[in-house]
Amino acid sequence: MFIHVGDDQFIKSEDVIVMIDQQYVESSSINGEMIEYQQEQESTPNITEETKTIIVTKDSVYYSPLSIQTLKKRSSIRMMLDHLDDYTDSDTFD
Repeated sequence: MFIHVGDDQFIKSEDVIVMIDQQYVESSSINGEMIEYQQEQESTPNITEETKTIIVTKDSVYYSPLSIQTLKKRSSIRMMLDHLDDYTDSDTFD
């Protein structure tokens, strides 16, 4: 499944390693160093005032204008939908 992270960006939910609230990046030197390193390694855009959540995937770092709570809800809804049982009668759709 894919998660819409804002700004017309979609990422595979299985590729997400971590979602970090932007305020914790500012208060943690380790998170700050990780983001700095990632920006040096690839052409990742800088954090803007609109950035609320930083999403680290296998291949890249994304900056989302959506809150981490919104992204968690979106990803948990997707996971819930993936695990629903299908009780439809196959004869109904023939």
